[in-house]
Amino acid sequence: MDIQALADRQAISDLIYAYCRSVDRLDVPLGHSIWHEDGQADYGPEVYQGDGRGVIDHICAQHRHTLHHSHQVSNILIELDGDRAGSEAYVTATLRMMRGEKLLQMSVWSRYIDSWSRRDGRWGLDNRLAIRDFDEVREVTEMDRHEMGARDSSDPSYAVLGARR
Repeated sequence: MDIQALADRQAISDLIYAYCRSVDRLDVPLGHSIWHEDGQADYGPEVYQGDGRGVIDHICAQHRHTLHHSHQVSNILIELDGDRAGSEAYVTATLRMMRGEKLLQMSVWSRYIDSWSRRDGRWGLDNRLAIRDFDEVREVTEMDRHEMGARDSSDPSYAVLGARR
């Protein structure tokens, strides 16, 4: 594998990770930045189908109704073909919310099947198919209250990563 291929794989991986950061920090501009302007997202008819940047708006709006949320990505596979690429990434999303007096935790295990292209020297997402493999909602008991993190740019990570990372 040559240096350019390694750099391309890293650039695409970084965008996949940036997506998770954007929805966890409710950072809409960061989320928009991973998509090409004409990108399309299909999270299924029950969640969202439409333009890629719109899915960021939708997810961040939905997450504002929760107490906490965390997304992790693993098992990223990337196939390069010049200025085009395909990837699969496994995603776990965990969200907490109150329903009446009950603290609920929703966990979703999914895969992102993505098509990418490099345009004007920048990799961006052309199409995402989100496949939900399984999910659950259950009542939970907190061990402690955790107050250090924030779901916006006041989160301590922005001080060390910069405004748009």
